[in-house]
Amino acid sequence: MLTSYLNATQRLLQNPKAPTALYSPDDLTVYINTARGQLAGEAECVRFLGALTLTPGTRNYDFSSISTGVSVSNGIQGVINVRQALYISGSGYKIITSRPWEWFMQYNLNVVAPASGAPVTWSQFGQGAAPGTTGSGGSGSLYLDPIPDQAYTLALDCVCYPNALAADADVEAIPYLWTDAVPFFAAYYALLSAQTQARQGDAERMYNHYAKFVERGRTAANPSTLRYQYSQAGDPAQANKLGISKAAGGQPGGA
Repeated sequence: MLTSYLNATQRLLQNPKAPTALYSPDDLTVYINTARGQLAGEAECVRFLGALTLTPGTRNYDFSSISTGVSVSNGIQGVINVRQALYISGSGYKIITSRPWEWFMQYNLNVVAPASGAPVTWSQFGQGAAPGTTGSGGSGSLYLDPIPDQAYTLALDCVCYPNALAADADVEAIPYLWTDAVPFFAAYYALLSAQTQARQGDAERMYNHYAKFVERGRTAANPSTLRYQYSQAGDPAQANKLGISKAAGGQPGGA
């Protein structure tokens, strides 16, 4: 897949053949992997049902503690954020309610003698991800309440980021059709590096094409029966919420 990305990006940049190459393959590989990481976060297209085994008496856990399978085979490096959480109960699952951090701190942590038991509420505190790190600091994290009284196993709906591609045989975690957007974002980075006014304008055009392909990927991935299942698809009632009316013929118009 890396070779396909390199060829597509070079075609977008109209990169001359050696020895007059404008952008080295090593630089383009860096831009491609940066673009892949940014795309994974924006589109939330790399999803995995991660597993986390709780430690009795411990309520906070770094994202680096969440198991996302074998990265060599699925191409997933780590977790960006957690959307939902359940814990295994008997032969099934029980949902754990998510709360904004401010709510959680006010109503769950604000207790002199905290209770222990099965997790009922969780909230994200730390943000983002720290590739290749373990322990506290630099990684996203989540808190649970009550404090776990036993080693519960959580199933977490995770948004993930991919491994960096170093060879053509490396597994690509980003699904098609979003892969079509990657060369445009990589070309955007490459053109920014030229630091000339003309190239800056070209870079903005590449970014606009990238945004179109991300939108097309989301539209194509959503099933027709659940067209607005994911947040990036947009809100079908947004116009009404903003007080935007439509004139005759379906065109936006004034009140």
